[in-house]
Amino acid sequence: MKTAVMSQPAPKITSGPYKRIILKLSGESFAAAGERGISMEEVVHISAQTYRAKQQGVEIAIVIGGGNILRGAQFIAGNSSVHEATAHYMGMLATVINGLALQDALESLGCETRLLSTLKCDGVAEPFIRRRARRHLEKGRVIILAGGTGAPFVTTDTAAAQKALELEADILMKATRVDGVYSDDPEKNPHAVFYRDLTFEQVRNQNLRVMDPTAIAHCMEHNLPILVFNYRTDGNIEKAVRGEQIGTRVTSGKN
Repeated sequence: MKTAVMSQPAPKITSGPYKRIILKLSGESFAAAGERGISMEEVVHISAQTYRAKQQGVEIAIVIGGGNILRGAQFIAGNSSVHEATAHYMGMLATVINGLALQDALESLGCETRLLSTLKCDGVAEPFIRRRARRHLEKGRVIILAGGTGAPFVTTDTAAAQKALELEADILMKATRVDGVYSDDPEKNPHAVFYRDLTFEQVRNQNLRVMDPTAIAHCMEHNLPILVFNYRTDGNIEKAVRGEQIGTRVTSGKN
């Protein structure tokens, strides 16, 4: 049974360092560990953290992936009869499905939201228009950005970087299943080294797994900081919004 929607309380004034953030959620964050599909338990856990973070007065835009439902790459390998561009569009549609789940979970907690898509899905989502998206944020709504960039051959990491620049966000926050950026996959290599701070140059030179190279290039060119942190630890989204020292921060190194 769906939880009744509560009235939206006035946002608190924040003393944190950010006015507006982009929160990048992978599709995997919508599923239980090691599984596919949508686990509403996982979605509600993220939504509750996001709602509490919103109460601190920060404007939040969420860019979502779709890998829990479908990855375009799964149709590309081998002799698939699905065209590569078509496979990417299928993946973009998966992000819209995730967006609908996240929207309902947030609104069940009393958080006013808008789902915007770069793909035309008028029956379920508004079209992404930069000025409209900014206005929603200014009115205190959490906006959910689905559909990636709306074009194939581009990842949702790159979409997150582009939307952060379009909406003039102060920081791009990438929520992951690990504590931040490591020298190797910490889930496979227990000796992987954790990095607290990195520069964009170090990420590129060491080929570290932060975001895809195009997203890193966008952030580097425009001096947009990235924070990579573990969303599975309850309260971490709120700590990230307050500017507390969690995860790995990637900057130009000039500040």
